[in-house]
Amino acid sequence: MAKHPVDEVLPAGRLALLGLQHMAIMYAGSVAVPLIVGSALKLDPATIGLLVNADLLVAGIATLIQAVGIGKLLGIRLPVVAGATFTVVNPMILIAAQYGLPAVYGAMLASGVFGLLIARPFAKLIRFFPPLVTGTLLLVIGVSLLGPGAAMIAGHDSTSPDYAAPSHIGLAFGVLALLVLFTRVLRGFANQIGPLLALAIGLVVAIPMGLVHWDGLRAAGWFGLASPFHFGAPTFPVAAILSMCVVMLVTFTESTADMIAVGEITGRPPTDADLARGLATDGVSAVLGGVMNSFPDTAFAQNVGLVRMTGVRSRWVVAVTGGILVVMGLVPKVGAFIAAIPEPVVGGVAVVMFAMVAAVGAQNLRTVEFSGNHNTFVVAVALGVGLLPAFAPDFFKHFPAWLQTICGSSITVAAVLAFVLNLLFNHVGRRAALKAS
Repeated sequence: MAKHPVDEVLPAGRLALLGLQHMAIMYAGSVAVPLIVGSALKLDPATIGLLVNADLLVAGIATLIQAVGIGKLLGIRLPVVAGATFTVVNPMILIAAQYGLPAVYGAMLASGVFGLLIARPFAKLIRFFPPLVTGTLLLVIGVSLLGPGAAMIAGHDSTSPDYAAPSHIGLAFGVLALLVLFTRVLRGFANQIGPLLALAIGLVVAIPMGLVHWDGLRAAGWFGLASPFHFGAPTFPVAAILSMCVVMLVTFTESTADMIAVGEITGRPPTDADLARGLATDGVSAVLGGVMNSFPDTAFAQNVGLVRMTGVRSRWVVAVTGGILVVMGLVPKVGAFIAAIPEPVVGGVAVVMFAMVAAVGAQNLRTVEFSGNHNTFVVAVALGVGLLPAFAPDFFKHFPAWLQTICGSSITVAAVLAFVLNLLFNHVGRRAALKAS
């Protein structure tokens, strides 16, 4: 019997390049979390560097587990790339301000254990994640990520003199044009590594433009990793734990949508047992994050888009990505080299990957029946309200901190609304009775 494409082991050269491509696509998004948290907490550059290393190490371990699996306990065994979830940013900052960093990592440890305990029961809810819910959520994820994608190209500070510099936008659009050209013209393996080729050419073009700085590479050491519990013995304030457990629930919801999408793209839809192992890995990442001064991970949406775009379905490609991330976490010089790639170069490819996630969501919604029911209304409410935090980041800033944890993320709001409204209109009361009859 022929192997399923998900289980196919490609030649070593192809595995290496395709694994590197997955890493290049997710790198900027993953390291953004420690950079944002570190800057907000006014940590010194060396400490932020340790957070980045720990983040890459834990993401690499989680990615390896997701791809390879550990018995019947962990890993969905699909090409799922794990990376630090943005949902954790605001709660970490708020908890650190009130209780200190030991409480942040104590709460993260507790939320990881919570995630391990509820992974299997949560996975049993898969029947409540039909294409109506997953399609809407993926559409919101893709659209909401376009904001960070635009910031990669134009800059993060709109008051800066070089914000939206034509040279930066031209570079990003040049990379995007190369990606379009390679996708249209190249065939076979060359087509599959089109995004990586576009990034490489963009990096070469950016050097004479003065956008590539090697100072970080020269300063980086050959080995560096923060010791476990670098900030002190963890503490466990109840409010902090509850907040991080909410983050874990949101992470599970996001990962569920992404894992189901990867399953559909690869032709291996996950069972509830598969999903339980994948979600349990998210829980493990939070436990590891609590110990190693890192962050909880989720399935990265942009890599879902990459799987769709390239058609490469092998989970062993992603296993290579996990190995690369582990090396980057242990060898700062490697990470510093990747970090030298200018954001406009990465942004030129990233906006396509983000939009690809939205396109996958739209494809899911095509399978939904919209006649004679309220499904259009469900999509409209989840999409309209869910995207408010994406277009107005301070929309809920005057609300209590615990509510900001839930409402401050478009993904969270859309997930809650799509899930609850689907239950209300399709599983409860008159509509459910009509379906059953």
